[in-house]
Amino acid sequence: MEQSELGRRRALWALGAVTLATLVVGDAVRSSSRKPDAVPPARRRPAVHPPVALPPPGWTLSPLKARHQPVHSLRDLAPAAPGNAIALTIDDGPHPEWTPRMLDLLAEHDVRATFSLIGLQVRRYPRLADRIVRAGHQLCNHTMHHPIPFNRLPARRMRAEIVEAQGRIADATGVTAKFFRSPGGSWSRQVVHIADDHGMIPIDWDIDPRDWSRPGTRRIAQSMLACRPGAILLCHDGGGDRSETIKALRTVIPRLKHRGLSFVSL
Repeated sequence: MEQSELGRRRALWALGAVTLATLVVGDAVRSSSRKPDAVPPARRRPAVHPPVALPPPGWTLSPLKARHQPVHSLRDLAPAAPGNAIALTIDDGPHPEWTPRMLDLLAEHDVRATFSLIGLQVRRYPRLADRIVRAGHQLCNHTMHHPIPFNRLPARRMRAEIVEAQGRIADATGVTAKFFRSPGGSWSRQVVHIADDHGMIPIDWDIDPRDWSRPGTRRIAQSMLACRPGAILLCHDGGGDRSETIKALRTVIPRLKHRGLSFVSL
């Protein structure tokens, strides 16, 4: 009886040890396979990207020259641009009256342009700035307050004007402008350097009809019609009454197209 009782106790002890080992191992396996507590991702501001626009076939952008001086022609920006390409640039907006009319006109003629936006105007009319992007046009930083002469400002003020405008444009449109145009075309080595520091190519022009001075629809049209392939044309949708500009473009755009010229955004 004593031997039987001893054997039974040994068997129970062995069974208990096996059961305990099984429980320990099982718990270890479950612990190793358990996913860590979910940690909510940090809230981040959506990434800001410039609008994606494919250049025409054979067009290779070459902005290195623009790191030393502003671009005056498509030949400076893109040496291999199509021979019939021209670029229309529109400054000083967005404006609540003239920008919508300009956008409607460009849409009517299927033209993509580059809008040089003033940060103060973007702050006032953010939806208009966003509409420009949604219509497929390119953006250009034109400073926050359009101070003239820009190239005579202290470097700290120049940088502040550019940086604040860039922020306003990005907040309103979700796009970072990759071009910069100095107010009044007042350039200096320092202005170009600051623009380059912030990843922007300085853009000037070679056809200026001085439409901001309201010289008359005919004179504006004559000046713009004198352009040649590769030209960057300047006109305005802000800064005052732009009815003459709108009226001139209604004639200029179809006539330039009839000559075989093709409008491209920068």
